[in-house]
Amino acid sequence: MRKILVMLAACVACAAFAQTATQPMGASPRVEHALGQLQTRFSSANTTHDGKLTREQASAGMPMVARHFDEIDTQKNGYVTLPQIEAFMREHATQR
Repeated sequence: MRKILVMLAACVACAAFAQTATQPMGASPRVEHALGQLQTRFSSANTTHDGKLTREQASAGMPMVARHFDEIDTQKNGYVTLPQIEAFMREHATQR
């Protein structure tokens, strides 16, 4: 059940980011909610509170990010940031 909820949250976030890319400034409540969820999950997973999510932190708290870590870490720094995750989600939401 938890896995289904995690996947559903990821899908909602992807859809929200796809809308964000095409929406003018004031985002819808649904988009704002998805952004808030993503930020909350990132903050919880980022146990060092440095704004950088390592592969291990992603594995523990954001499994979708862990599965796509190498794709998201485009600069090959060994960590990903919230803006990188958002960009990845936006890009992949538009490909659906």
